[in-house]
This record gives sequence, structure tokens and C-alpha cells, in this order.
Amino acid sequence: MKAFRRETGRVAVLDRPDVDTDQIVPKQFLKRIERTGYGDYLFFDWRYEEDGSPRPGFELNRAEFSGARVLLAGRNFGCGSSREHAAWALQDYGFDVVIAPSFGDIFRTNAGKVGLVAIVLPDAEVKRLMESVDLDTGSEVTVDLERKVLVSPDGREVPFELDEATRFRLLDGLDDIGLTLQHEDAITAYETAHEIA
Repeated sequence: MKAFRRETGRVAVLDRPDVDTDQIVPKQFLKRIERTGYGDYLFFDWRYEEDGSPRPGFELNRAEFSGARVLLAGRNFGCGSSREHAAWALQDYGFDVVIAPSFGDIFRTNAGKVGLVAIVLPDAEVKRLMESVDLDTGSEVTVDLERKVLVSPDGREVPFELDEATRFRLLDGLDDIGLTLQHEDAITAYETAHEIA
């Protein structure tokens, strides 16, 4: 997992409430066993027409959101089933950060475990951020995880909270295996002391 400290990136706006994990990555694409390749299926039913062409009215198909690293979303983002694939798809598509008024609990946990930063801000603040995005040319947001602030497109510093366990994982790029390997010496010592003769 790549460490996340501070990043400035283009922002996309998906102002829809209750976006569930089946909308993020539909179930018919869950047959893969690896974590990569899901970005092609992100919001598939919204992004594409039946003939496979991009749907012009879908937010992420807008040119000014192309290459976005930060997603501003509506309340209860990632609700629904517990599929990790939703976080994988967002990350594989290119997002490093999702900002919303609230998240599905399991989605938020899954996001932190794969290196996707999920930031909760008050609804009014998320709306203000959305309104500050230039819909003609696009805008950028800076997320500073060390200081726990983001810099909005209009230059404001907006503080945010993140539980310290998740923040620690993200800052150091530690997935579950990485966390375990921090105790490798103690594990080796225990195994050596308890070897079966």
C-alpha cells in the first residue's frame, strides 16, 4: 500500500446521496480475483450507454473531471454490501481521496485498509466545496493528512478528523500484512521459543 501524506489533485463532484457499493461496482464484475482492473467498471451502469459508449450526462464523464484524484460525494457514500471491490474500483480508477458527509461503515473501513482516504465533513462544508469547483475548467484540492487539513479550490483551509489507527496506516502505507510485519522480531522470537523438537 502506498503511503499518503499530502497530495494536490483534480477534484470531481458526484453530488448524489446513498451511492451504494453495487452502484460503485456492479456485481457482474466481481469475478476477478486480483485487486486491479476494477477502475474500468467504476459506476459502470451510470458511466456507459448500453452500446458501451460514455453517457454524456454522467458527472465523471465531464472533461473537467478527467484525471481526478479527489471525489466529492453525497451523504452515505458506500452504503450497501460489504464488497471491498468498491474501494478497489475507486482506487484503480485513480481516486486517492473521497470526501463526503457520511460513509457506509464497512466501506470506510475497507477504504482505509487499501489506502483510499475517506474524509467526513459536515454536509454544509461538502456542499460549499462542491460549489467552489470550477465546472468550466476544473479545480484542485490539496489534502494534507499530516496536518489533517485540506485546501479547498477557493483557498480555504478546512480541518478534518480521521481516527488515529487509520491515519497511522495511511501515513506509513501499511496494509494488514505491513502492520503485522512491524512485529516480525517478536513473532520470530515467539516462534523460536516455541519450536517443536
